[in-house]
Amino acid sequence: MAVTATQTFELPIKLGTTEFMQNRLEIYEFLRENHPVHKGKISVINAWLIARYDDCLAVVKDPRFVRNRSTITGGSRFPFPLPKFVQRIAVSMIVEDDPEHRRLRNLVHKAFTPRSLQKISARVEEITHELLDKAGTGKVDLMEAYALPIPVTVIREMMGVDSADIDELRNSISALTDGLSGFTIFKTLVWDMPKSSRFIKRMIEHKRQNPSDDILTGLIQAEEDGDSLSEEELIAMVYLIIIAGYETTVHLINNSVITLLTHSDQLERLRLEPELMDSAVEEMLRFSGPIEGTKPSYASEDIEIAGVTIPKGETVIPLLGSANRDPRQFPNPDVFDIARSPNRHLGFSQGIHYCLGAPLARLETKLALTTLLERSPNLQLAIRPDELDVQNFPGWVRHKSVPVILG
Repeated sequence: MAVTATQTFELPIKLGTTEFMQNRLEIYEFLRENHPVHKGKISVINAWLIARYDDCLAVVKDPRFVRNRSTITGGSRFPFPLPKFVQRIAVSMIVEDDPEHRRLRNLVHKAFTPRSLQKISARVEEITHELLDKAGTGKVDLMEAYALPIPVTVIREMMGVDSADIDELRNSISALTDGLSGFTIFKTLVWDMPKSSRFIKRMIEHKRQNPSDDILTGLIQAEEDGDSLSEEELIAMVYLIIIAGYETTVHLINNSVITLLTHSDQLERLRLEPELMDSAVEEMLRFSGPIEGTKPSYASEDIEIAGVTIPKGETVIPLLGSANRDPRQFPNPDVFDIARSPNRHLGFSQGIHYCLGAPLARLETKLALTTLLERSPNLQLAIRPDELDVQNFPGWVRHKSVPVILG
């Protein structure tokens, strides 16, 4: 994947365009070597793109870069007006700074107990076998038949949603994860998002009246020093868990399977040495993790990075996907090595915004891959790798479908 010394790209770099998605690894290398701190664009927003590992790590750990834009502007959190039900998605602990972020994170930790995760682990293993039993053998879309139903079912059971409501939950997930881009945005804002918001409110009210042994009940009941989640915070947290719990895991499973199937030597080694699965998942997070950039941060003062001064108030996005391919940190970064060690990747970021759901995403991916490889010794892609359809979605590597042959 290395670029040549003469290869250049039109500036400014624009995240999420077709050109970017088709050449992102080459663009990352171009930025690391020539413009490690670059004033680029994400959609219509100007943003400083940070390309090197050490600089990305410094940004995500530096409290001078804040997620809450109003801390700097004194005005709205958003550069343009948003409907209230959209604000509920945008305003959660993922865009808060300490001490508010710490307060919310501590309350959420009360619901994610070791017992709840242990219970989920046993259930995920059952789900993987049930899905493969249903899929049988032959050609299937791994996304629809396997990668997507696993986190959807986990979220449903985490939240204690009735089986009868599974379709509405899936519709809400689609509205929250796919509907804010492209030509569907009007329908999403006018119809899907308000409907999703009403569904989540009903979920919360039902759990208030009928508490049970699930994480939604735990969130409702979470308390520390007399403090608990407000109604708005609870709604935002449910949104966050649905989006993060689904989005990261489904695409990590997809990307991991694609990576293994396009690196036959490593796939064979993993089959022969299944004890390397934990290490393999970490390498897949580095090499082909779905999250390639953090949420936007804002400089609370003029800050210098790699000799470039980022003015106060301007938007900054560490490119985690680029950091994870930085040869200054990873020897032979473009080589996929399931036994790589050390492997201090930034697949789940670092600092106070390190992904709260990382243990769950790792768990689901590990179990999904283990069962799939055991049950399908002749697993292969049903199309050429270059025919896979990668979505143009800034900060993510997501496939619309993953046709495979099970057997």
